[in-house]
Amino acid sequence: MQQAIPYKSWLPLYTNNKPLISPSQLMSHHNNGGVVATQEVLKGSRNMSKMVQENAVIVFARRGCCMSHVVKRLLLGLGVNPAVYEIDEADEVSVLEELEMISNDGGKGSKKKVQFPALFIGGELFGGLDRLMATHISGELVPILKEAGALWL
Repeated sequence: MQQAIPYKSWLPLYTNNKPLISPSQLMSHHNNGGVVATQEVLKGSRNMSKMVQENAVIVFARRGCCMSHVVKRLLLGLGVNPAVYEIDEADEVSVLEELEMISNDGGKGSKKKVQFPALFIGGELFGGLDRLMATHISGELVPILKEAGALWL
């Protein structure tokens, strides 16, 4: 059986608060197999909201977390190639705060608690592993992914 090769569909446009100019510069900043380094994400954290909006499916995960691995494998098994951002323990709190601001629309509406692994589908917080598994088992996940533009079939 062939294994899907994950790829990164979105690359950070800003690192060290300077725009990247050439594709070779972009690839030199992004050469670790489709996973963006936490420092690059945090340095351009004002763009985190933009990253969530531009990608059909994004997984924010702790580095080396088994639950994050299950989320990635389930999505890859369905044919979705999610953007994956692995977070170090030292940066967890600041990333969680920022993700909560994004998921709560800057303070409007109800407060949503974000936990890792955090899955965003179609620019909105979908949930974690428990919600992903529940919707997959009930058969509701594939239509949600199609609506978000993550699946074409």
